[in-house]
Amino acid sequence: MSVSTLSVPLADDFHTHLRQGALMRAVTPLLKPSGVGLAYVMPNLKPPISNTEQALAYKAELEALAPGVEFMMTLYLGPELTPDEIHKAAKAGVAGVKSYPRGVTTNSDSGIESYTTYYPVFKAMEENNMVLNLHGEIPSDPNNDVCVMNAEERFLTHLKELHRDFPKLKIVLEHATTKAAVEVVESLGETVGCTITLHHLTLVVDDWAGQCHHFCKPVAKFPHDREALRRVIKSGHPRFFLGTDSAPHPRHLKEGPSAAAGVFTGPHVLPYLAHILESFGALDQLRHFACENGRRFYGVAQASSESVAVLVREPFTIAKEIHFTDDEGQERALVPFMAGKTLNWRLQ
Repeated sequence: MSVSTLSVPLADDFHTHLRQGALMRAVTPLLKPSGVGLAYVMPNLKPPISNTEQALAYKAELEALAPGVEFMMTLYLGPELTPDEIHKAAKAGVAGVKSYPRGVTTNSDSGIESYTTYYPVFKAMEENNMVLNLHGEIPSDPNNDVCVMNAEERFLTHLKELHRDFPKLKIVLEHATTKAAVEVVESLGETVGCTITLHHLTLVVDDWAGQCHHFCKPVAKFPHDREALRRVIKSGHPRFFLGTDSAPHPRHLKEGPSAAAGVFTGPHVLPYLAHILESFGALDQLRHFACENGRRFYGVAQASSESVAVLVREPFTIAKEIHFTDDEGQERALVPFMAGKTLNWRLQ
């Protein structure tokens, strides 16, 4: 017999984009109403968050917009980041460093090209128990048969090498999309974790090819890849956890001549998750996947018993767009994931 209500801790989103300026002010207040109590914030702003002072200033802005949400901050891996800055950031409570290969996604033009260049930084991170968050793709390279469909699988060699060279460094492969990625993370040690998004549990390549609001990086892959993501969640594996990679872009940037990469799941995280997990028989894993595994991996205390969300089995239709005014005073719209569709669950 199916349950009609679910009481769970507020979700921990261990990978989200909250942007800056007017867009930040539009999306950050949606966190708690969506059922999120912890947000692990990506640093790919313009300019990127590359030092401790910038991270703390950004955190203060976010806290003012979403009181009661726990924000965990990250730095952008680039030439400006030094071992000394890592020691400083760790003392200030910065949780991790995000690595973007150059040019593969939004605001990654300053991304890295060589991991060995940053080995002194990784050593300092290992010493300070900071987490290395990896965007797991290599840049497309037609001369070497690399494109968006195999860029993640080609990256996995780097993951294995980094784990080999820094076995005590906590590493998270972000937003995995492939069967190969799942199997590699499963095969590695306790210091390697992995986030899975909401949209990659539903989409395959046919769902984003020609459909700009489903286009993200990394792109959704084949049905067997989606099945691997679902399988590992159903198994209750403790090193896989929620990271929505919610990435808001105004409609005109998604529907323009070159679609911006990102799926906007931020407005309804827990209702999406309950609806999607139930669709493949994993509703019983919601608490582990979204409220416990990530905290355990990061060494964060479990949420207090007061931070509870109640989900009710009732039809809930997603708005077709969310309006805001941009930094130039223009009226803009954000299109949320599954816009206009009806979920089976809503937050009470």
